[in-house]
Amino acid sequence: MEKVYVEGEINNIRVGMCQINLSDTIVKKEDETFLVKKNSPVILYDTSGPYGDPSFETDYNTGLPCVRETWYARRKDIVRQTVSDGSAAKKVTFRAREGKCITQMYYAKKRMISPEMEYVAIRENQQVEALGLKSYITPDFVRKEIASGRAVIPANVNHVEIEPMIIGSRFLVKINSNINVGKDFSETDYEKIRLNCTLGVDTLMDISPGDIPQESRNRLIRNSPVPVGTPPVYQALAKVGGHVEDLSWAVFRDTLIEQLEQGVDFISVHAAMKRKHSKMISHRLTGIVSHAGRIVSEWMNTHKEENFLNTHFSEICEIAASYDAVISIGSGLRPGSVYDANDRAHLAELSEMRELVEVAWKQHAQVMAEGPGHIPMNKIEPYMKEYRYICKGVPFFSPGMVTSDLAIGHEHIAAAIGGAQMAWFGASLIGGLKSQVDLTDRKDVQTNLLSYKIAAHSADLAKGHPGAQVRDNAFSKARQENREQDWRKLSFHA
Repeated sequence: MEKVYVEGEINNIRVGMCQINLSDTIVKKEDETFLVKKNSPVILYDTSGPYGDPSFETDYNTGLPCVRETWYARRKDIVRQTVSDGSAAKKVTFRAREGKCITQMYYAKKRMISPEMEYVAIRENQQVEALGLKSYITPDFVRKEIASGRAVIPANVNHVEIEPMIIGSRFLVKINSNINVGKDFSETDYEKIRLNCTLGVDTLMDISPGDIPQESRNRLIRNSPVPVGTPPVYQALAKVGGHVEDLSWAVFRDTLIEQLEQGVDFISVHAAMKRKHSKMISHRLTGIVSHAGRIVSEWMNTHKEENFLNTHFSEICEIAASYDAVISIGSGLRPGSVYDANDRAHLAELSEMRELVEVAWKQHAQVMAEGPGHIPMNKIEPYMKEYRYICKGVPFFSPGMVTSDLAIGHEHIAAAIGGAQMAWFGASLIGGLKSQVDLTDRKDVQTNLLSYKIAAHSADLAKGHPGAQVRDNAFSKARQENREQDWRKLSFHA
C-alpha cells in the first residue's frame, strides 16, 4: 500500500488516498510459455490522514498540518482572531464576519463549489474513472446534495487540520467511533486517535467526562484528520457541578461557543424532546436510556418548563452556523430494548425533528438527525420510511444500534447486522456502540471497528455506489489466481 495524492481542478487542494498495488497475473499458454497481464492498482478512500504517510513525523504536542488554513487566504467572510489558550499548536480562531453566512449549505445555494465540496467529490470517486467506470459524483452533484439538505460536510472553520468528508445517503456510508480522552492528554489518547483513523473511522464522537480540561479536547481536535463531534450538554452539566437543576441556557451557550471555538465539527443537541413526551414512556420496559435524554428529562421535570434546547434551538443554529458546524438532532427517547422500538414516545420525538430541521435550514445551518437505538430487523424499514418522510431526507446518524438485547459481549455483531440494514434503507453514518476507555485490548477495538466497516461496505455494494465493487472484484480475481499477497491486502482484516 502507498499514499497517493490527487490534485483539484477547481480549487488548490490535494486529496490523499490509499493505493493498493497488485502483482501481475501470470497465464500459462498452450505452448508452455507465459503471458503476463498487468493488474491495475486499486484506489481506496483513506481516513488515515497524515498518519498513513510514512514521511510524516508524529508529535501530538504540535498537532497535524493545518491543511485548510491556506484555503482561507482570500476569504472576506470570516474573521481571524489571535488567542492565547496555553497551546503551542493553536494560536488563532476563525468565525463568520458579522452579517456574513459561511456554511456549506449557504455556498451551495449560491452555486459556489467550495474547496471542501471538490475535496469530497474526489475522495468519494476513488479514481474509478481511470478504470473506465462512470460516476455521478461530481463537485456540482455534491453541491446540489448539500443545497438540498440531503448531505452535510462537518468541517468547522476552526478545525483546520481536517480532511473534509461528506455524510449523505448518495455517498459512501460512513462509520463513527466513540472516544474519550483523559484529563491529562497522553500518548495513549493520541494512539486512540491514530488507531481509529488508520482503521477507517470517518468521525470521532468525544464522549469524555464533562470535566476534562479544555486543553485535552483541544489536543484531540488538533490531532484528528476526521471530524470530531460532542454532546455539549455533558460539559455544561459538569460546569454546574453535576447538578441538573442548575443547568441553564446561558451555561449551555457558553459551553457551545467554547467547543466551537476549539473546532468541534458536529454537535449532538437533544432538542426534539418536549415535556409532553414524558407521559408517553410509562409503558416502556427500559425507560430513557440516553444519558443526555435523562439530563433533559430531569431538567424539565425539575423546572416544570419546556426543554431549553428546544426553545433556544434557533439561537443554537445561529451559533453553529457562525463556525459552519453541523447540528445533529439527538434522540433522547431512543429505545433501550427491542420491546420499546418504534413506540409512541420515540416516533413523537421524531415528529418534532421536522420542525427543527426547518428552523436550521432557514439559517442555512447544516443539520442531520439521530436514532433509533435498539430495534428488531422487521421494524427497521418502517422506521426509516417514517424518518425519510418526517425529516425531509436529512442525513441520518444511527449510533449504538443493535437488533437484539441479548448480544452481551458481542454487541458489535448485532450492531453490524442492524447498521448494514439501516444504511441500506438510507442511514448515512453508523457506529458508536461503546466508548474506548483504554487500549488494553487493541484486538477488541479493531474487531468492533471492522465490523462496522464491513456493514458500511455491504450497504455501499447494495446501493450501487460508484466503484464500491472494484475492491471486491479485485479481491476475488486475486484469490482465484492464488495471488495470496494481493487478496490479503485487499481484504478487511485487523
